[in-house]
Amino acid sequence: MVAGVSTSTPSSPALGFDPIAEAKRQWDLRWERGSAMAAATSIMRAQQIVLAAVDGALRPFGLTFARWEALVLLSFTRTGSLPLGKMGERLMVHPTSVTNTIDRLEADGLVERVPHPTDRRATLAQITAKGRRLALRATAAVEAVDFGLPALGEDQLASLTDVLRHLRAATGDFPAR
Repeated sequence: MVAGVSTSTPSSPALGFDPIAEAKRQWDLRWERGSAMAAATSIMRAQQIVLAAVDGALRPFGLTFARWEALVLLSFTRTGSLPLGKMGERLMVHPTSVTNTIDRLEADGLVERVPHPTDRRATLAQITAKGRRLALRATAAVEAVDFGLPALGEDQLASLTDVLRHLRAATGDFPAR
């Protein structure tokens, strides 16, 4: 339980043992690379746990992670706006996903589409004052659940980020330096 948000999913009640450790033990009896299987499975389970906590924090605001992330991205910009294509690049999602996200945010009055001032082919998503206020309140709620990572200290968070950054760079997620 993280700040009132359950971190288990309905399909996975708490067990009296670590199922990933058991899966690794069984894997090692049959195949190679049990450590890689256990690490990949751990990442996927951790993603479920983090997403459940963050979604739980965002639910009272009528936001999903994708919608909140788009609002936060727009609030980071100097002008409060970005071309939809650039948003897709920065959020690392398909252009269709950005369009759907902006459609929902626009319907709720949190962003508006405006013409690009210098490129007639581009449309900007611009955060509204209502969107800025909601982004601030929702962000406070996400921070209150420590982004779903309350069990980790600063050193562990930095180590985890570094390990995952290495994985991301090695797979071409961004240019390694």
